[in-house]
Amino acid sequence: MENNGEHLLIGNLGHFFVLLAFVASLISTIGYFKSGASINFTDKLSWRRFARIAFLIQALSVLTVFFIIFIICKNHYYEYLYAFKHTSNELEPKYLLACIWEDQSGSFLLWSIWHCVLGSLLIWKSKEWEAPVMTVIGLAQAFIALMLLGIYIFDVKIGNSPFALTKNEIEAPFFSMPDYLPRLTRMHEENRMGLNVLLRNYWMVIHPPVLFLGFASTIVPFAFAYAGIQSKRFADWVKPALPWALFSACVLGVGVMMGGKWAYESLNFGGYWAWDPVENAALVPWMVLVSGIHCMVIFKATGQSLRAAYLFSILTFVLILYATFLTRTGILGDASVHAFVEAGLPMKILIGSFVLVFTVPSLILFFSNYKKIPSVEKEEAISSREFWMFIGSLVFFLAAFFIIAKTSWPVIHNFYSWITGHEADKIAEGENAEYSYNKVVILVAVIIGVLTAFTQYFKYKSTPKGYTLKKIAIPTIIALTVTILLSIFYPITYYKETAGFLGAIYAALFAGIYSVVANATYIWTGIKGNMKSAGGSVAHVGFSLMLVGILISAGNKKTISDNRVTGMNLQVGIDPQTKKQDNPLDNLTLARQMPTRMGPYIVTYIKDSAGAEKDKVIYQLLFEKKDELTQKTTDSFYLYPDVYIMKGGGMSSNPDIRNYLNRDVFTYISYAVNKKENDRDTAQFKTSELNIGDTIY
Repeated sequence: MENNGEHLLIGNLGHFFVLLAFVASLISTIGYFKSGASINFTDKLSWRRFARIAFLIQALSVLTVFFIIFIICKNHYYEYLYAFKHTSNELEPKYLLACIWEDQSGSFLLWSIWHCVLGSLLIWKSKEWEAPVMTVIGLAQAFIALMLLGIYIFDVKIGNSPFALTKNEIEAPFFSMPDYLPRLTRMHEENRMGLNVLLRNYWMVIHPPVLFLGFASTIVPFAFAYAGIQSKRFADWVKPALPWALFSACVLGVGVMMGGKWAYESLNFGGYWAWDPVENAALVPWMVLVSGIHCMVIFKATGQSLRAAYLFSILTFVLILYATFLTRTGILGDASVHAFVEAGLPMKILIGSFVLVFTVPSLILFFSNYKKIPSVEKEEAISSREFWMFIGSLVFFLAAFFIIAKTSWPVIHNFYSWITGHEADKIAEGENAEYSYNKVVILVAVIIGVLTAFTQYFKYKSTPKGYTLKKIAIPTIIALTVTILLSIFYPITYYKETAGFLGAIYAALFAGIYSVVANATYIWTGIKGNMKSAGGSVAHVGFSLMLVGILISAGNKKTISDNRVTGMNLQVGIDPQTKKQDNPLDNLTLARQMPTRMGPYIVTYIKDSAGAEKDKVIYQLLFEKKDELTQKTTDSFYLYPDVYIMKGGGMSSNPDIRNYLNRDVFTYISYAVNKKENDRDTAQFKTSELNIGDTIY
């Protein structure tokens, strides 16, 4: 069906399948709940079969909605606000998926798709746990579908529909004209609408799906914990839940690391991590989940820590929902460089309800059944592996609590102001906000590094006296030696360090190296290379290598683009982390074909060229390092940073990086001349004779 050129049929189909997904998910939830609660075996099977059909219908509906949105974006149906805001005629096909999950509705839809995949696997694999586990997933699907409804109840809008028409959301006089679509297309192109220029890179295509799979998968350990309480099988849920928890920790951890790599490679952060609230919101659930996994392992081996395993499994998913509230309601708009913007009061209430409906009942169930959960009354011996595993889990959890509490200050501030009617005193972050996180987390890194080094050498329940010390002596000496040699031949410096902080950095570096060496030694000597038994040690080696990499890469940063060598101080951009104006002296001004000294390099701005997308300019920079005596070139490479010229004179930069084993050369364009606004041909020169005192442009 078309009206004035509008493609209305596809949008109506989209609306229908969103409604169908919502209704089917509710029916599936009710069916699975009835199946789990039924005593009669025939009724149990009947309700389960009914719930499975409903879940399959909602899964197919969710996939259909995604396919319809893809068609709308691919064909640039600008009559739909989704396409108008997130796609454009110039957009390269490889970014079409990115423009779907750039939107809030698209990210919820991606989350829902992963729930469909995980739910289908659970129907196939979870056997007697299917009913209570799928009850939880069905309810979550109903809430996510509610976010996509976009219907009005008594003038209150419920959710944001991805199929809303542009003319119903934007006020403009030409929408009443029969031929408004061509005018809308021109307006779209003139205002350079479409996918955010910072998101037009391959990381936006691959990072969100991985991260949202990590988010979605945390519901499975939560659902098994609920199933254990609901079925009164308080201890049996751990065995089927543990593989899912390990999978979730792996995927979510990879998603977080991919986000750090994206920030370094494709955003001009100049680092992997900035303690941005959105980064923290993804990290904290992973930390709690890792604590829960260790408690599950302890329980399987000794019967200890089951209550902690329950609590951490519940809190992991609760923190995922809380992270959704932080990043989807706009409440962090002033505190984060990439949180979603203001969502409106109804959406805030809806997302807040999503958080509360899962948080409050689950915690009530846990605490009301707390005494029924099996617990070994005998305390763990200090010489046992489970004692130190639990200490490590507790330290990791407390670190996560510190990070989320500090991140949540804008929420606490707004809530206090709303309750009392008075503004709370704002906590000043100081000149270097990252330091307030680092000084605590560095201490945690030291503790966790050391614990993961020697805990493997303890035995469960009890360890013979002197056994661990004997086994750990050689790895300790090796780690200490490596740390000392590293401090001599590759000393680490931080641009605003204190003596105490730098000492803590080296302590953390030792702890990381210690963990790598000790766990590698344990794999080689303790279990004789039996990789089937090496899962924990391999994970510890990987985590510790990452810790060492973080400590080394975060240090020794040096700005080599000293602009005092040229004396040309032009306008520069805004730092994406501090939101302050960059220092012109730290941004070297380059003129075309004019070799300029930049630290140990001679840099030549060779040329620039237009990218495949409108207003994208790619710069070719030649870096050369020459021997001071012979003037022979010892190193030479090209970098290709690019910028998007914004309407109104602003710009957005994508950096380029030259990687070496011991360093990176990180380069981005902080300011570039807008050729459309400066259209004189500066490549043509003429000779002008001047006397002293004459002026010339």
